[in-house]
Amino acid sequence: MRIVAGQFKGRPIVAPKTQATRPTSDRARESLFNVLAHADWAPPLDGARVMDLFAGSGALGLESLSRGAALCLFVETAHAARGAIRQNVETLGLFGVTRVHRRSATDLGEKPAGSGDVFDLAFMDPPYHKGLVEPCLKSLVEGQWLADDALVVVETAVDETPDFSGWEIVNTREIGAAKIWFLKRA
Repeated sequence: MRIVAGQFKGRPIVAPKTQATRPTSDRARESLFNVLAHADWAPPLDGARVMDLFAGSGALGLESLSRGAALCLFVETAHAARGAIRQNVETLGLFGVTRVHRRSATDLGEKPAGSGDVFDLAFMDPPYHKGLVEPCLKSLVEGQWLADDALVVVETAVDETPDFSGWEIVNTREIGAAKIWFLKRA
Protein backbone atom coordinates (compact mmCIF):
# COMPACT_ATOMS: atom_id res chain seq x y z
CA MET A 1 0.00 0.00 0.00
CA ARG A 2 1.07 3.55 -0.66
CA ILE A 3 -0.14 7.14 -0.42
CA VAL A 4 -1.74 7.96 -3.78
CA ALA A 5 -1.31 11.76 -4.01
CA GLY A 6 -0.30 14.93 -2.22
CA GLN A 7 2.66 15.72 0.01
CA PHE A 8 3.44 12.03 0.71
CA LYS A 9 2.64 10.68 -2.77
CA GLY A 10 4.23 7.28 -3.33
CA ARG A 11 5.26 6.77 0.28
CA PRO A 12 4.51 3.23 1.51
CA ILE A 13 2.17 2.61 4.44
CA VAL A 14 1.83 -0.57 6.45
CA ALA A 15 -1.35 -2.47 7.23
CA PRO A 16 -1.88 -4.61 10.32
CA LYS A 17 -0.77 -8.19 9.89
CA THR A 18 -4.19 -9.69 10.55
CA GLN A 19 -7.11 -11.04 8.56
CA ALA A 20 -9.49 -8.81 10.57
CA THR A 21 -8.52 -5.69 8.59
CA ARG A 22 -9.49 -5.08 4.97
CA PRO A 23 -7.47 -2.05 3.80
CA THR A 24 -9.01 0.20 1.15
CA SER A 25 -7.02 -0.42 -2.03
CA ASP A 26 -4.88 2.29 -3.64
CA ARG A 27 -7.23 2.28 -6.65
CA ALA A 28 -10.35 2.70 -4.50
CA ARG A 29 -8.72 5.53 -2.49
CA GLU A 30 -7.67 7.29 -5.69
CA SER A 31 -11.24 7.09 -7.06
CA LEU A 32 -12.74 8.23 -3.76
CA PHE A 33 -10.42 11.22 -3.41
CA ASN A 34 -10.96 12.20 -7.07
CA VAL A 35 -14.68 12.46 -6.32
CA LEU A 36 -13.98 14.52 -3.18
CA ALA A 37 -11.65 16.85 -5.07
CA HIS A 38 -14.16 17.66 -7.81
CA ALA A 39 -17.61 17.49 -6.20
CA ASP A 40 -19.20 20.81 -5.31
CA TRP A 41 -20.95 19.15 -2.34
CA ALA A 42 -17.68 17.93 -0.77
CA PRO A 43 -15.86 20.01 1.83
CA PRO A 44 -12.39 21.19 0.81
CA LEU A 45 -9.68 18.86 2.11
CA ASP A 46 -7.28 21.73 2.65
CA GLY A 47 -7.50 22.55 6.36
CA ALA A 48 -10.25 19.99 7.05
CA ARG A 49 -10.66 18.15 10.35
CA VAL A 50 -11.09 14.47 9.48
CA MET A 51 -12.21 11.32 11.33
CA ASP A 52 -11.16 7.86 10.15
CA LEU A 53 -13.58 5.43 11.83
CA PHE A 54 -12.81 1.69 11.85
CA ALA A 55 -9.43 3.06 10.76
CA GLY A 56 -7.51 -0.19 10.19
CA SER A 57 -4.21 0.94 8.66
CA GLY A 58 -5.35 4.58 8.70
CA ALA A 59 -5.00 4.80 4.90
CA LEU A 60 -8.01 7.10 4.39
CA GLY A 61 -6.96 9.52 7.11
CA LEU A 62 -3.33 9.47 6.00
CA GLU A 63 -4.37 10.16 2.41
CA SER A 64 -6.44 13.12 3.69
CA LEU A 65 -3.45 14.52 5.57
CA SER A 66 -1.24 14.10 2.51
CA ARG A 67 -3.78 16.16 0.55
CA GLY A 68 -3.90 19.03 3.06
CA ALA A 69 -6.21 18.07 5.93
CA ALA A 70 -5.27 19.85 9.16
CA LEU A 71 -5.96 16.99 11.59
CA CYS A 72 -7.08 13.37 11.60
CA LEU A 73 -8.63 11.44 14.46
CA PHE A 74 -8.20 7.68 13.93
CA VAL A 75 -10.77 5.56 15.79
CA GLU A 76 -9.85 1.89 16.10
CA THR A 77 -10.26 -0.86 18.72
CA ALA A 78 -7.85 -3.49 17.35
CA HIS A 79 -4.40 -3.42 18.93
CA ALA A 80 -2.57 -4.48 15.73
CA ALA A 81 -4.36 -1.80 13.70
CA ARG A 82 -3.52 0.95 16.19
CA GLY A 83 0.11 -0.21 16.04
CA ALA A 84 0.09 0.08 12.23
CA ILE A 85 -1.45 3.56 12.43
CA ARG A 86 1.21 4.69 14.92
CA GLN A 87 3.96 3.25 12.72
CA ASN A 88 2.56 5.08 9.67
CA VAL A 89 2.23 8.34 11.62
CA GLU A 90 5.84 8.01 12.81
CA THR A 91 7.17 7.13 9.33
CA LEU A 92 5.41 10.14 7.77
CA GLY A 93 6.27 12.50 10.65
CA LEU A 94 2.64 13.36 11.36
CA PHE A 95 2.88 13.90 15.10
CA GLY A 96 0.80 16.85 16.24
CA VAL A 97 -1.80 16.52 13.46
CA THR A 98 -3.04 13.04 14.39
CA ARG A 99 -4.83 11.45 17.32
CA VAL A 100 -5.55 7.75 17.84
CA HIS A 101 -8.57 6.79 19.95
CA ARG A 102 -9.04 3.25 21.21
CA ARG A 103 -12.79 3.37 21.16
CA SER A 104 -15.63 1.66 19.35
CA ALA A 105 -16.86 3.78 16.46
CA THR A 106 -20.38 2.68 17.36
CA ASP A 107 -20.05 4.07 20.90
CA LEU A 108 -18.04 7.30 20.67
CA GLY A 109 -19.82 9.09 23.51
CA GLU A 110 -19.88 12.87 23.78
CA LYS A 111 -17.10 14.74 21.93
CA PRO A 112 -14.71 15.93 24.65
CA ALA A 113 -14.83 19.69 25.19
CA GLY A 114 -11.05 20.03 24.94
CA SER A 115 -10.71 18.14 21.66
CA GLY A 116 -11.06 21.13 19.36
CA ASP A 117 -13.63 21.92 16.72
CA VAL A 118 -16.11 19.50 15.21
CA PHE A 119 -15.13 17.43 12.17
CA ASP A 120 -15.74 18.35 8.52
CA LEU A 121 -15.27 14.90 7.03
CA ALA A 122 -15.65 11.37 8.40
CA PHE A 123 -14.63 8.14 6.70
CA MET A 124 -16.37 4.99 7.86
CA ASP A 125 -15.11 1.62 6.60
CA PRO A 126 -16.63 -0.99 8.95
CA PRO A 127 -16.42 -4.75 8.49
CA TYR A 128 -18.95 -5.75 5.83
CA HIS A 129 -22.35 -7.26 6.73
CA LYS A 130 -22.05 -6.60 10.49
CA GLY A 131 -24.73 -3.91 10.85
CA LEU A 132 -22.24 -1.31 12.15
CA VAL A 133 -23.07 1.63 9.86
CA GLU A 134 -26.32 2.69 11.54
CA PRO A 135 -25.03 2.67 15.15
CA CYS A 136 -21.87 4.53 14.07
CA LEU A 137 -23.88 7.27 12.34
CA LYS A 138 -26.10 7.54 15.43
CA SER A 139 -23.02 7.81 17.67
CA LEU A 140 -21.54 10.61 15.53
CA VAL A 141 -24.77 12.61 15.73
CA GLU A 142 -25.55 12.01 19.41
CA GLY A 143 -21.98 12.79 20.45
CA GLN A 144 -21.97 16.02 18.40
CA TRP A 145 -18.77 15.09 16.57
CA LEU A 146 -19.67 16.57 13.17
CA ALA A 147 -20.09 20.05 11.70
CA ASP A 148 -23.63 20.75 10.45
CA ASP A 149 -22.48 20.50 6.83
CA ALA A 150 -20.03 17.60 7.36
CA LEU A 151 -19.69 14.86 4.78
CA VAL A 152 -19.62 11.22 5.84
CA VAL A 153 -18.12 8.71 3.41
CA VAL A 154 -19.24 5.13 4.08
CA GLU A 155 -17.79 2.02 2.46
CA THR A 156 -19.95 -1.11 2.39
CA ALA A 157 -20.10 -4.28 0.34
CA VAL A 158 -21.85 -3.75 -3.01
CA ASP A 159 -24.79 -5.87 -1.85
CA GLU A 160 -25.30 -3.93 1.43
CA THR A 161 -27.85 -1.13 1.80
CA PRO A 162 -27.78 0.33 5.33
CA ASP A 163 -30.64 2.37 6.75
CA PHE A 164 -29.59 5.97 6.17
CA SER A 165 -32.63 7.54 7.87
CA GLY A 166 -31.83 11.16 8.74
CA TRP A 167 -29.13 11.33 6.07
CA GLU A 168 -29.16 12.47 2.46
CA ILE A 169 -27.27 10.29 -0.02
CA VAL A 170 -25.54 12.88 -2.20
CA ASN A 171 -23.67 10.35 -4.35
CA THR A 172 -22.62 6.71 -4.61
CA ARG A 173 -19.85 4.86 -6.41
CA GLU A 174 -19.15 1.17 -6.92
CA ILE A 175 -15.49 0.20 -6.93
CA GLY A 176 -14.92 -3.53 -7.27
CA ALA A 177 -16.64 -5.33 -4.37
CA ALA A 178 -17.19 -2.05 -2.50
CA LYS A 179 -19.89 0.58 -2.62
CA ILE A 180 -19.03 4.11 -1.47
CA TRP A 181 -21.86 6.24 -0.07
CA PHE A 182 -21.45 10.03 0.32
CA LEU A 183 -23.80 11.33 3.01
CA LYS A 184 -24.87 14.65 4.49
CA ARG A 185 -27.31 15.22 7.34
CA ALA A 186 -30.87 15.53 6.04
